[in-house]
Amino acid sequence: MTVIKWKRRDECPLQKEFLIMNNLDNFLDNLQNEIFEDAKKALGEKGFQRWRNPKFNGKMENPDGHASLTGECGDTMEIYLKFENSRVAEASYFTNGCASSAIAGSFAAELTLGKDPDELTDITKETVLNTIGRLPENDLHCASLAARTIQEALGNYMMGKG
Repeated sequence: MTVIKWKRRDECPLQKEFLIMNNLDNFLDNLQNEIFEDAKKALGEKGFQRWRNPKFNGKMENPDGHASLTGECGDTMEIYLKFENSRVAEASYFTNGCASSAIAGSFAAELTLGKDPDELTDITKETVLNTIGRLPENDLHCASLAARTIQEALGNYMMGKG
């Protein structure tokens, strides 16, 4: 077996590769931290946490109320509601949109839980925004889209359209 002795540590190709990978790892860690800090500033702590750990996301089989609306930005929001004893027992959302749409849909679905149809009519853009805390100025319409989709899903439930 031949043993190669390097005169200097920096001449070893493996050492150079290790240093490159270590620098890349540090760069990526720093980049991720910067992205997370920017997201926290834009979305607030509650919005950021929901973006990182989504809740109520996914399409629902056989909902009692469902609606799909497309907003002015092109994002589509779907809301699914299941009722038991005239109250929302399960809710979910689905969107093909941005992070703000996902956050608004998630909080909007959560807001419906346990509510009867009359209480659902009180869910507005402001209700969704107040629950989130904040969204970027150019994404405020996402809260409106989520609230309007709830109202449409409720209307479909009331008319028996599911």
